[in-house]
Amino acid sequence: MNLEAYFQRIGFHGPLDKADLATLKLIHKHHVMSIPYENLSIHCGEAIVMDLDAIFDKIVTRNRGGWCLENNLLFSWVLKELGYNATILGTRVFSSATGDFGPCNGHLINMVDIEGKAYIADVSFGVSSQLWEPLELVHGKDQPQKAAVFRLLNKGEVWVLEKSSRKSVILNPHFASSSLVNRKLTKTIYSFTMVPSVAEDFFEVNDKLQTDPGELFTNKSICSLQTPTGFIALIGCVYSEVTSKPEEGVDIFDMRDVPEGEVEQILREKFNIRLQNKLQPVNNAYSYTL
Repeated sequence: MNLEAYFQRIGFHGPLDKADLATLKLIHKHHVMSIPYENLSIHCGEAIVMDLDAIFDKIVTRNRGGWCLENNLLFSWVLKELGYNATILGTRVFSSATGDFGPCNGHLINMVDIEGKAYIADVSFGVSSQLWEPLELVHGKDQPQKAAVFRLLNKGEVWVLEKSSRKSVILNPHFASSSLVNRKLTKTIYSFTMVPSVAEDFFEVNDKLQTDPGELFTNKSICSLQTPTGFIALIGCVYSEVTSKPEEGVDIFDMRDVPEGEVEQILREKFNIRLQNKLQPVNNAYSYTL
């Protein structure tokens, strides 16, 4: 592992002498602006493994992105190397299709304690539900960010993350009724408890998410990256540039279909990703919104 290489990967050149909130916010934002949230390995015939050496090689050395089990595990290592008191937590992602949280912890986040206050750091959820900065672990407080207004709700032993979105303005009439566009102004994202986890707790779900034909990640090839104005995303062959305008209460969606033969060019030019193996873009019917 090489902290200098990681910071070069995310373009961070700030001070590292203090494990404080200001530094955490800067690193968190640089990570989500530089490292895509993506599951392309599944659709390139590559296995995703929860091994820090392999994750470092993929994300830092080979300039790829990853999903939460890779990105947030890597971020956990970075935080601990910098002297932060960080704890891995598992979360159950909310499904709009079932109206309930998943049956097991399928998403990994980090809780960071700084001077007696706890913060939730999550650098890998993607699209409009991606945190740009850590959230203070406090009940019911609106915490505005570029993508949305996030809040954490305490329900006894369980915490729930939800967000308030803005109205979506679709520029391309072809996508006016697209299932990829979120039309709910309030969205539940996931729930979690304070029970600490370790990487091994996610080995089984890591395998299931990339092999089960009924899971989201086998049904859609996903790549998204936060930008200074919002985010960009490639879902199958649908490319979107989303501009957040909180001052106007809207998000502008510029969506278009990309010919399959141009998908890897989009990945190179927009996400700075160069794949080693052939990608098979997939966008099957499944409950998933930008």
